[in-house]
Amino acid sequence: MSKIYAFQETEMNGEVIDFKQYAGKVLLIVNTASKCGLAPQLNGIEKLYQTYHDQGFEVLGLPSNQFHQELGSDEETSAYCQLHYGVTFPMTQQVRVNGTDEDPLFTYLKETAGHGRIKWNFTKFLIGRDGQLIDRYAPVFKPEKIEPAIVTALAKPANS
Repeated sequence: MSKIYAFQETEMNGEVIDFKQYAGKVLLIVNTASKCGLAPQLNGIEKLYQTYHDQGFEVLGLPSNQFHQELGSDEETSAYCQLHYGVTFPMTQQVRVNGTDEDPLFTYLKETAGHGRIKWNFTKFLIGRDGQLIDRYAPVFKPEKIEPAIVTALAKPANS
């Protein structure tokens, strides 16, 4: 089993997200920030989620205030993202994406991708049905441009 499935995060409502639930699914992991100039990408990410969710596509947003563009509380972030961008995919409590106290998930993703620091909000990681990293996408890479990779990943069985 892929190491990605060993992780857990905590949703904004306090419920634990066990990554084992993502086994056999295609997963997009995104570090988000409500007040970032790239926040409108949440519209595109939500559209992908709505379009492909029934086919086994999941999205997980991990808000971070590491670049000083997130709201003060998880409750404010949740309300803002739902009101302004219609976000329905799961969002975690705020995390750190760089540094000695960074979230272990981001340590793993950065090491797996072979890239260093997260440079900005909306860095995206696409994980295949087999739990392996497909690609890391830069913050300015539009969600719509990830769609072909999502479609390709959804067409592959989990054990390939």
